[in-house]
Amino acid sequence: MAVEISKRAAALWAKKQSEDGQQAWLPLIVHLLDTQNVINYLFNQWLSLGQRQLLQGTLSATEVHNLVKFVGFSHDIGKATAAFQGKKSYDRDSSLDDYLKSKLVRAGFADFDHLDLASPKESPHALAGEAILEGFDVPNSIGAIIGGHHGKPASCPPDEQIDTYTANYYQSDNKPEIQAPWKDVQKELFEYGLTSSGYQKVEEIPDITQPQAVILEGLLIMADWLASSEYLNNDKQTPLFPLIPLDHSWPEDSIKKRYQKAMIAWDVGGEWNPQHVDLTDPKQNPYQVRWGFEPRPVQRVMTQAIGEALDPGVVIIEAPMGIGKTEIALLAAEQLAHITGRDGLFMGLPTQATTNAMFDRVDDWLGFLAKQQTENLQIRLMHGKSQFNHKYQALPNATNIYDTDDGLGKVVVNSWFSGKKSILTKFTVGTIDNLLLLGLKQKHLFLRHLGFSGKVVVIDEVHAYDAYMNQYLYKALRWLGAYHVPIIILSATLPKNKRNLLLEAYLKGKYGLKYELEAPKDWEDTQAYPLLSLLDGHQLKQVTSFPGQSDQQPTKLQVQRLNVSDEDLVAHVTDQISGGGVAGIIVNTVRRAQALAEKMPADIKLMVLHSAFLATDRVAQEDKLQAAIGKHGQRPDKLIVIGTQVLEQSLDIDFDVMYTDIAPMDLILQRAGRLHRHQIDRPEALKTPKVFVMGIEGPNTYESGSANVYNQYLLMKTDHFLKDTINLPDDISPLVQRVYDPSTDCEVPGIDAARVEFDNVLKAEKRKAHVFQVANPKTKLGATIHDWLGRNLGNVDQDEQKASAAVRDIRESLEVILVQHTNEGNFLLDGRRLSDVSSQDIAQQVIRLPVAVTPRIDQAIDALEKLTSRYFLGWQSDVWLKGALALPLDENLAVTFAGWRLTYSSKFGLKYVKEGDTGGQQKV
Repeated sequence: MAVEISKRAAALWAKKQSEDGQQAWLPLIVHLLDTQNVINYLFNQWLSLGQRQLLQGTLSATEVHNLVKFVGFSHDIGKATAAFQGKKSYDRDSSLDDYLKSKLVRAGFADFDHLDLASPKESPHALAGEAILEGFDVPNSIGAIIGGHHGKPASCPPDEQIDTYTANYYQSDNKPEIQAPWKDVQKELFEYGLTSSGYQKVEEIPDITQPQAVILEGLLIMADWLASSEYLNNDKQTPLFPLIPLDHSWPEDSIKKRYQKAMIAWDVGGEWNPQHVDLTDPKQNPYQVRWGFEPRPVQRVMTQAIGEALDPGVVIIEAPMGIGKTEIALLAAEQLAHITGRDGLFMGLPTQATTNAMFDRVDDWLGFLAKQQTENLQIRLMHGKSQFNHKYQALPNATNIYDTDDGLGKVVVNSWFSGKKSILTKFTVGTIDNLLLLGLKQKHLFLRHLGFSGKVVVIDEVHAYDAYMNQYLYKALRWLGAYHVPIIILSATLPKNKRNLLLEAYLKGKYGLKYELEAPKDWEDTQAYPLLSLLDGHQLKQVTSFPGQSDQQPTKLQVQRLNVSDEDLVAHVTDQISGGGVAGIIVNTVRRAQALAEKMPADIKLMVLHSAFLATDRVAQEDKLQAAIGKHGQRPDKLIVIGTQVLEQSLDIDFDVMYTDIAPMDLILQRAGRLHRHQIDRPEALKTPKVFVMGIEGPNTYESGSANVYNQYLLMKTDHFLKDTINLPDDISPLVQRVYDPSTDCEVPGIDAARVEFDNVLKAEKRKAHVFQVANPKTKLGATIHDWLGRNLGNVDQDEQKASAAVRDIRESLEVILVQHTNEGNFLLDGRRLSDVSSQDIAQQVIRLPVAVTPRIDQAIDALEKLTSRYFLGWQSDVWLKGALALPLDENLAVTFAGWRLTYSSKFGLKYVKEGDTGGQQKV
């Protein structure tokens, strides 16, 4: 045995199991050494340079290495206690338990086979580990990491733990001869942890800041999970850190060889080494090489300015729709990663639809980088319906791609990085919830912070988030600032006040409340457009001049208010495209979209897109929409597209004429960004871009659905400042600023009451958002992570949907699988018999029920569980369908449920009507 430890220490177990008649165990010393080796590997080989620098802080390179190894070894020292060693095995194999107890007795733990503790659960091993280290005078900022390594730290240091529950630690409350072996073995393991980590005495262990502690905790959790993985995947084909036979006292391989084999099997991804982006070489122009076009003046100037930053923090890009902000951002990600030592990307978007559209673009860009560096780069699509994204599902798996002849230079997925480990994937594209959740108290939040701290973060469509979500966004920026993470923020329609708050949040995180800022005069009020705001250290640089921009012709947008009935609207739309063309109609509620869609003439091609479709149908609709009116779409002669807010964000589609419900100014302009977006020939009557604004029923009176979705104050100001002709892009920023600047209220008659209501709503949203938020980062040495996750939001830790709802302030709703149940049998809604399709196909037929239908979630779940058990009892034993709730529809694809009549069609989506009532509005 390579490691010299006592017989006593060698007898302690970390894991034990009985499976298929085979009994196995893992000695505690082996697991401690495995974890020490793994965390050291992750620090040196997996963390980015920027993360290593963050953890190092003011320490020397040797000091931070020693600390990382010490935390890795010591994390489970709390298992060297009577309370843990007396635990029963999970499968209650008494012979296994008795064998290991007798082993401990033979090693010198007298009477351990007669162990009888009064309250062993009061000293869980993570907390016990912290208490033991505290007794050896380890700093509290380090001890708290040991106490929290199962996802949630204690509320305070466990000062009284050992005195109160002495027998949990030493087997006896008052018998020195029984206690002595436990005290000796704990001291032995502690001292071994010190020396194996490079320390000579405990006083050498340093205090660290809270942001450093959060990241080190995340790294420890990751290392512990990895060192606790017996196999790479569920198929048990590739061993990592397996248990050993019960009659063995040590693994067959040496600890070093065991760990090396495991890391070779686990670390199958390539490493991204960001390179300097050179705009001066005409043969290697980065835009031409990556996307096949020469950069526009705005792109060229912004890329040049970003590349000159020395200590980049936040980059805010404000520019018109369709000008190529995404390409600027992806190049900026390369530039900022190179400058700041990051090795990954998170791209965050408002919705699943926009995330899917962006995923394709990021995947293509990442494919270029993978080929350029002959590395396999790992990507993750992070939203609740990623399994329905065909392009994502078609990507090769990182673990077996090397079996092919051409196995390098690919974009791959790695199934080890799933669940709470997903964000640890180096390249991630996801809904903004994933970023906002940085601020929500959740078990294992440390992993999310670890994942984000190594990436460049891009936030697209930043204007799209409401007051409640903004509070989580500012909190996330505060923490990202503390980690010195570079952030790229994109918007075509950003209110100046929000721009300033975004910069302020990051500065406070990076430099503290009393930050210094060197900035241009009147930077807070600038309405320059396009605009690049670049935070470089303490200096804010703003770029407002883009030579050559005059080559891009401005567009005159004709705006006309249209207050007509639905029937007259249909006639108006059909008249507009009578000579051919594509009309887009964006409304504010699902019900309004469905009502209009049903009135459209049957002889004109119609597409509908909103949130109330089966996941499979929605993906199909998005694909059809992109294929028809995307950048390289095959445009039909005539087409009417009706949708909700999902059409206004990030989708690269093009309408010849547009209709929109009244909405806040920035959203109307966003919707207008889908009008004449591409350079194509258009029908003669539609060569001038026109927007028809609906839902203004009179002075300060708006269509009921719009009034329910958007605040009266913003609608009134938008209505007042909306002009008949808008010059794009010059009018974009001034119009947005006028609506969101309180100083213009005096120009809007009758605004006072609406303003008071608006302010009250904002205050309430801010208060509500702060209830379950983590505190701001504490950068003083010795500040601990105790109580960091204090009071949290119930069982949100285990439920991704509940967590997302918490940061979006939306009422919890139910997701069901829609199937058809008739006398002929059970079918998918597309007609396929359930018995003929895979359970994975069935699991994809999900839809979220409207909140109005399930006001009492518990009652609805109970009713759906009874339905599911009655018709689909076998689902509970299926890996894809276990826990799923079925809502069976009849032969007409309809059902009455909870007093509502629900009907579904692949053309219009899910409709719901209460008996004798037309119902309220469904917000998207």
